[in-house]
Amino acid sequence: MKNLFDPAQAYELKQRILRLQPDSERQWGKMSVVQTLAHCTSAFDMATGSVNPKRAPFPANVLGRLIKPMVLGDDKPFRRNSPTAPELLRADIAPSDFDHERTQLIAAIESFATKGPACCSRYPHPFFGPLKPEHWAILMYKHVDHHLRQFGV
Repeated sequence: MKNLFDPAQAYELKQRILRLQPDSERQWGKMSVVQTLAHCTSAFDMATGSVNPKRAPFPANVLGRLIKPMVLGDDKPFRRNSPTAPELLRADIAPSDFDHERTQLIAAIESFATKGPACCSRYPHPFFGPLKPEHWAILMYKHVDHHLRQFGV
């Protein structure tokens, strides 16, 4: 199972991020490439407990717990246009911030991968509920992979 505690998987994602360009075009969704980089970094803030989004309302919070084993139990990519916590969206990012946001995301991946399970939040995920560190590592891999595929890398 691909996860970000595996140094090879962390390296692979960082190499793919380096292939992104400021003019990379999305194949689905609404965020620009620079907004997506900032969004992915914000997701690491959630995974490490720096940001604690509010829980999804009923029935989404129940559905999340039910599908968590299916989503985190294999390497199948996330589906397109999946919803996200509003706290992880950054609309105020300028295209000129591309290099900064790309560097921030690579640093977040490196920090998460290096620190390992001890860095993971004990706060519940807004949709999936409580996660073990290995689940956070799978989720973070899948999340970044999803957005890299969104931009064709």
